[in-house]
Amino acid sequence: MKRFLWCLLAPMLLAGCSPEPGKPAQGEKAKPAVKEPEYLAGRAAFQQLYVAAHGWGRDAQPYRLESQITPDSNGKDGKSGVWRASFASAAQRGIKPYTWSGSNAPDAPERGVSPGTEDTYNPTNASTRAFDVAFLKVDSDKALESALQHGGDKLMQKDPNQPVLYVLEWNAGENGLVWHVIFGTSHNEAKLTVMVNASTDNFIRVEK
Repeated sequence: MKRFLWCLLAPMLLAGCSPEPGKPAQGEKAKPAVKEPEYLAGRAAFQQLYVAAHGWGRDAQPYRLESQITPDSNGKDGKSGVWRASFASAAQRGIKPYTWSGSNAPDAPERGVSPGTEDTYNPTNASTRAFDVAFLKVDSDKALESALQHGGDKLMQKDPNQPVLYVLEWNAGENGLVWHVIFGTSHNEAKLTVMVNASTDNFIRVEK
């Protein structure tokens, strides 16, 4: 009789010891929830990078902001999962990049803001010409709208997954801050590059 009762109770006891589906067993650590990827337009990402750079050099000024293509972010809607800004500091006598990432892609930088490697600053180098942030009035999504009106829309119609890169820098020829909206995975391999004034949103020209 006792053996019969044990046979009936054993499955119930074992079931009570088993963890509920989706819950960790006793002593086992719960896995942290995976955050959804985050995509930002250029100015929102830049603000975070600017704050970080001023922790390095109080006089730090930006000279370049660029997006990065990742498997989960191809530049759609003027946003990106990874942005990188480069800063120059006369006081530190150096230049230093900072990267913001909201991407979950395996090859993407760690989420959040992270510093890069510091290098020597040469004020006479045209490629590191710093600009005043007050000139940045037009965001990357608005720059994309202008670029779409000058050839980009045809490319997007052919391929809705067309990757788009965004590069912001001071242009000596235009004597102003400009967005380069690049339809492609790099400047050299672009199908089309459109230059847009980052202060007025005026179309400047098609570069390629």
